[in-house]
Amino acid sequence: MKPTTSFVCENCGYDSPAFMGKCPECGSWNSLREIKIQNVNFKSKSGNFPSREINTLPKKLHEIQFQEKDRFTSGFIEMDGVLGGGIVPGSVALLAGDPGIGKSTLLLQLALQVASKQTTASRLQQNQKAVDRSPLAVSGSVLYISGEESEQQIKLRANRLTMNKNNHLNLLSISNTDAIVNVIDETKPKLVIIDSIQTMESENLTGLSGSVGQVRYAAMEFIRVAKRLNISVIIVGHVTKEGMVAGPMVLSHMVDTVLFLEGEKFTGVRILRSLKNRFGPVDEVGVFSMEGDGMTEVKNPESLFLSTSQEPAPGSVLTATLEGRRAFLVEIQALAIYSKLPMPRRVASGVDSRRLELLLAVLQKHGHLPIDTMDIYVNVAGGMKLSDPAADLGICLAIFSSLKGIPVNKTVGIAEVGLLGELRAVPDLAKRSKEAKKLGYTNIIDTTKFKTLNQVLEKIVNS
Repeated sequence: MKPTTSFVCENCGYDSPAFMGKCPECGSWNSLREIKIQNVNFKSKSGNFPSREINTLPKKLHEIQFQEKDRFTSGFIEMDGVLGGGIVPGSVALLAGDPGIGKSTLLLQLALQVASKQTTASRLQQNQKAVDRSPLAVSGSVLYISGEESEQQIKLRANRLTMNKNNHLNLLSISNTDAIVNVIDETKPKLVIIDSIQTMESENLTGLSGSVGQVRYAAMEFIRVAKRLNISVIIVGHVTKEGMVAGPMVLSHMVDTVLFLEGEKFTGVRILRSLKNRFGPVDEVGVFSMEGDGMTEVKNPESLFLSTSQEPAPGSVLTATLEGRRAFLVEIQALAIYSKLPMPRRVASGVDSRRLELLLAVLQKHGHLPIDTMDIYVNVAGGMKLSDPAADLGICLAIFSSLKGIPVNKTVGIAEVGLLGELRAVPDLAKRSKEAKKLGYTNIIDTTKFKTLNQVLEKIVNS
């Protein structure tokens, strides 16, 4: 049969039968991509897919029967907190992150833990009551599908994880979207993990895997089967160099939950954020550490971000940052030395370089420091990335401490610094101060004690 041609916007998913230079939905130019849909039906060994009945009759609100869905744990307390209390049956989550950041490792550990718990529950049920069940339903209810690795490669990676190996996780290496839906219909697992959405392709569409049409079609099929069978699906999505999920922007709108795993590749710290969650808050974060034997939860983030040295050293200052609704302390280190270059170096690791330039200008103008003759190096210990304005004061104090040679190790700076040298209050100051005091740091500098940066610098010099 002749294929049907459609033009889909890669930003918002707008579908048009004809090409247009500007998308009428989102207003972006040259974003419509041609998609040819083949009017064919995929057949498996068992025949065609089951027909999907569509209920077109509306129901009154009071006539709808609703039962509160019971969440089940992912095996990670940190991840359960980000999800709002656990995984919701019938939900579809998208886990995005840079290549090599640990997405597949985290989800493989999750799959192993859920499968192991489900296997134990099935065995207990069998001991109590003899039930005739299929081997797949008894052995486990987690299906891990990879379009990037073979079953042997996944097995090799699973052997490195420090977990209970006595589980029955089901593996499948395939990239055909229609075949995957057929397998899910036949096995009806409790949890399905798709790694990754960019490798999925269908014979019903033209174009290579990862194209706008293929990604959109695969996501739609996985969402439909999740809602129809009331199973949970977690989809892995890669990101572009701009930090956006590869594929159509509409992918983030289609799923129920969008999670983002971030961190530096050369450090072990990993932060799991919730960018969208229909079943919970979006201001929670989970902290993990990438080890040689897999991901481990970090219940005390300060152990990664604070120095263990007790000796006072100039250039080290603490700040209390917020990640989601959690507050924890982070160590900011600075080094200021006289430069022999006509244009001194400005090196920032963990903080925005443009924000650093702004703070250096404020220090030079209002603190009367010879910043223009100094090489300035700023680093956030532990590989943490700070975008919180509350870290401004900590950065300034660390630079000042290094330049003057005055140690302020036990000092916690919590304030935003304005262009006029004033200190501005930051949200949840009480929560930040409470976290600092809990760890034994009582010398807290904030807007309740000082109004300008000069007042703080004079206090440090005089003390």
